[in-house]
Amino acid sequence: MNRATGGVYDEGYPSGVSSEQTPITEETTGPRPRRLAYAALLAALEGLALAVGGVSILVLGLMGHPDDRQQAVTGGITLVVLALLPLIAARGLFALRSWSRGPAVITQLLALPVAYNLLQADSMAIPAGIALAVVAVASLVLLVNPETTRALGIRGPGNPGNLEK
Repeated sequence: MNRATGGVYDEGYPSGVSSEQTPITEETTGPRPRRLAYAALLAALEGLALAVGGVSILVLGLMGHPDDRQQAVTGGITLVVLALLPLIAARGLFALRSWSRGPAVITQLLALPVAYNLLQADSMAIPAGIALAVVAVASLVLLVNPETTRALGIRGPGNPGNLEK
């Protein structure tokens, strides 16, 4: 017997659970907030920068005369693979997918120590460190904004949503 409906189980699983995916509500399909679009744009730019950096290191490692060819190739491939995380997160954010905020936040948290290390360098890396730090902090602010979390349909702990009492 189904406790929720007071009747017998409907089609589907024996427990009455539906095999249908969660329906998209009007709340999550509304207009995309600008903050969310900016967060997606920043994540995409970070992903593109990682991909371009990885490809350039890979090409220089294969065509140039690096000190250690194997290390250059491994570093380039690693950067290209790492570029997938912010690019996938950006795509999910742009499509209003709630799962995408986690990878986007992780990307920004990983970018902060990298920015710090770039700022410690005594070279041309300092402007890159400043830019990366500004982008990471701005992205984090945009991603934890209440407007963004509402648009993604993310509820906080202890907030079950619109349940009738």
